[in-house]
Amino acid sequence: RDLHDLLGHTLSVIVVKAEAARRLTTRDVDAAQAQLADIESVGRQALTEIREAVTGYREGSLSREIDGAVSALRAAGVEPVVRRSGPPLAPQTEALLGWVVREAATNVVRHSDADRCEITVTGDGERARLTVTDDGRGAGTGRPRTTGGTGLRGLAERLTTAGGTLTAGPERGGFTVTADLPADVTEGPGHVVRPVGPGAEAVPVTAGPPAR
Repeated sequence: RDLHDLLGHTLSVIVVKAEAARRLTTRDVDAAQAQLADIESVGRQALTEIREAVTGYREGSLSREIDGAVSALRAAGVEPVVRRSGPPLAPQTEALLGWVVREAATNVVRHSDADRCEITVTGDGERARLTVTDDGRGAGTGRPRTTGGTGLRGLAERLTTAGGTLTAGPERGGFTVTADLPADVTEGPGHVVRPVGPGAEAVPVTAGPPAR
């Protein structure tokens, strides 16, 4: 599941940045070279993360994932807005929220056809909450997106195991993914994952092997 999430995000970012570099080569060589340098950096970072995931040593960084999301969104022509408030979070909470940022931003880049994406992190010392909201309705679909992807299903399982919840679905003409977790994650009873807004599909959480 880690490899699915890592590779899905990384390859999406590489494709978006390669497209941006191709567009820029005829009018802004310096900007094109910056995108190519980012592709090299993303590739090197992915190699490190994949090795860490395979050996079980990877710990996510929320700040790093937000920075990566901002870079990918800008390359895709989506305006990123980041807001963060509240006390520091436990490392495991940060890691889980980092996975949510990574998956949600990848979905915005690949599927949203959005102009703007807001990433908001809040906390009160007991709970942490992350929302990723975009104003897109899905590239070329003419209808709201749904929550049926394996990435969100895997995230739902991760958060449920940690005593949190994940909601995802159309909202106010766009799409919102919301994660709510204890500020200091400990394993606890599962929570039902709810759809958001009319027309959203529930993300099922069931016992058994994790989604891949």
